[in-house]
Amino acid sequence: MSDLTPGEGLRVDSVAPPVAVFLAEDGTVHAIDDTCTHQDASLAEGWLEDGAVECPLHESRFCLRSGVPDGGPARGAVRVHRAEVVDGEVLVELSTAAPCLPPGVVSA
Repeated sequence: MSDLTPGEGLRVDSVAPPVAVFLAEDGTVHAIDDTCTHQDASLAEGWLEDGAVECPLHESRFCLRSGVPDGGPARGAVRVHRAEVVDGEVLVELSTAAPCLPPGVVSA
């Protein structure tokens, strides 16, 4: 948990596709797929505000609870993963749903 900064994302590359973990200003922890569904951009590099992250490339905003974008250009939702803090460590349970990746991006 000490690796997380409120209002910022942390990209986890040890899974495919990568996951973005966020510590919201209210202290809640969220985990979503890190790749914007519109184009290959890291959501961990986006801006966190009002329970959503804004893609740094084309400004689509994804809800951290549902993964659904609030408008274009992204149309597909990112997967949401269950995240919780246990004894100061962030534990993420990866979704078993298929990822929604942008055209030309494949999951390893």
